[in-house]
Amino acid sequence: MLRRHVLTAPPAMALATLAGAAWSAASDTRLAAAVASPARSPRNVARDPWRHPYATLEFWGLKPGMTVVEIDPSGGYWFEILAPYLKATRGQYIGAVEGDVAAFKAKYADPAMWGDITTVPFGGGPLAAPASADLVITARNIHDWMWTEGKLGQALASFHAALKPGGLLGVEEHRADPRPMIQEARDGYVSTAWLVDAVDKAGFTLAAQSEINANPKDDKDHPFGVWTLPPTLRSHAKDQPVAADYDGAKYVAIGESDRMTLRFKKV
Repeated sequence: MLRRHVLTAPPAMALATLAGAAWSAASDTRLAAAVASPARSPRNVARDPWRHPYATLEFWGLKPGMTVVEIDPSGGYWFEILAPYLKATRGQYIGAVEGDVAAFKAKYADPAMWGDITTVPFGGGPLAAPASADLVITARNIHDWMWTEGKLGQALASFHAALKPGGLLGVEEHRADPRPMIQEARDGYVSTAWLVDAVDKAGFTLAAQSEINANPKDDKDHPFGVWTLPPTLRSHAKDQPVAADYDGAKYVAIGESDRMTLRFKKV
């Protein structure tokens, strides 16, 4: 049986509740155009009802002309919006790639489409010149870093070093609340209070919290943790057959996970 941690939210936690779907009346027309771009992959566009890209980026504080560092761009969900937007607004996109940097760069090598992007290996050194970035974004990564001793601290320190004084850190993460967090968040669900405390200790302060990416249908009780839900839809353990009573439609109906969406500021 996995040990669980019970944590309470800090009393001074700021709360900002934003509507997740109303980007049709967007004030930043270039960001709205990037979200609506036909250059985005259909697989990523299909996730928009769960990830609310315009509202989330607006909440994180994205502005024209920023230098933005995205941590582990992976399948390109945020990249396909951020890179064209920053190209159009004369900003700079930096992708901190966890994996094959050359393959990622080759995939998005067209400067006419994506702009002059910069890629660096995540965990292989500085993310950017010291105190040069306006915004660092990390989406659904923190639970993974909790499983390797020291990795979360190293990641947060690299974010702090890259950001300008007062720079912003945008975090999206699977949310364990209101039930306790399993040890090391091995099911993918992280306690908000635990995460806020960890980031605070790394030299940040919580500026705001949003319910943009909340999903009340997610009871966080799934046979394969958060990966039971879309987009992974894990149906069986490694080297095991799919159970005869597995009902994938149940998890499709729930949708993607309940997630916290936080904005921190570098102290």
